[in-house]
Amino acid sequence: MTVAEDLVRARAALRMIHPAPFNAEAPPEALAGLITPTELHYVRSNFAVPTHDGTLEVGGAVENPITLTLDDLRAMPSAERTVTLECAGNGRIDMRPLPTGEPWGAYAVSTARWTGALLHDVLQQAHPAADGVDVRFEGADHGAYHLRPILAETSKDDLTFARALPLSHAADPAAEILVAYEMNGEPLGRDHGAPFRLIVPHWYAVASVKWLKRIDVLTEPYTGEFQTGHYIYEWPDRPHEAVGLMRVRARITDPAPASTIDVGTYTVRGKAWSGTGPVTRVDISLTGEGDWLPARLEPPQGPYQWQDWSFDWEATDVGRHTLRARATDASGNTQPDVPPWNRLGYGNNAIEVPYIDVR
Repeated sequence: MTVAEDLVRARAALRMIHPAPFNAEAPPEALAGLITPTELHYVRSNFAVPTHDGTLEVGGAVENPITLTLDDLRAMPSAERTVTLECAGNGRIDMRPLPTGEPWGAYAVSTARWTGALLHDVLQQAHPAADGVDVRFEGADHGAYHLRPILAETSKDDLTFARALPLSHAADPAAEILVAYEMNGEPLGRDHGAPFRLIVPHWYAVASVKWLKRIDVLTEPYTGEFQTGHYIYEWPDRPHEAVGLMRVRARITDPAPASTIDVGTYTVRGKAWSGTGPVTRVDISLTGEGDWLPARLEPPQGPYQWQDWSFDWEATDVGRHTLRARATDASGNTQPDVPPWNRLGYGNNAIEVPYIDVR
């Protein structure tokens, strides 16, 4: 099987948003289990799948610049973490007025088991300088950008994807950031960042740089197209801020929107997650302005992954009904009724309002 044929097969079950660069949502059934099968995991790319020479350079403001291969990373102590990743633009299509950017619906979110070396161990080998501020992560992916670059000095013709994290977070063992080389027990596939990528728990997936090529410690805050041009909240009435932690969110996975069910007891099911979690409460509303009723929320299976919830709905009235699910996390954050509008359409965690017909 050729590389092209392998990519076509891997992408077959996904809902394509854009063919080049390839962006695709997970199908609804991908939210049924605790782990998303690799072939159902959503894909977000800013450029075409790149070639990669298999090396990772670590440099910048460090005492000991190093170059690592996949074998070097595998020789380091390994860690496996189950992490929910959500695109920062997930739900953009529901914002009004419609923002610029990929028209993501509601399924740019998935959960996988990632295995790799811990980033703080990698950085420890390089010995960051005491005056380090940020850590810049550069992917091998580059090319002509399909959206208009915002920074005036940025060329549209050949951009490279790069993002940064504060050194204090990147080097913190408690952050458990991975340089991952396996996904769900198998080597990373090309769409998901082979041969290795970053996995940053709790953060929107833009921070989890794919096809990782370089890590540089910086002594000044990083300003680049994907740090201060795109992937920022451009609020209409307050200062801009960088996209960071995932916002608290609950999704109804069953019944499907616009479906028809029979009169009787129906168990409504869903997922909830947050970057400032864990989720501590999910409530359900069965009318447009009625009471909120507590759902059964399963305890978290791990610190970085979505949680299951369910609610037994006594669907005794024939006709059309609205269902709403609202999550609250341990930090006291609760979903809003209206999407937090911003010009680039990031961070939509508004309560969804699907309708169900009872017959």
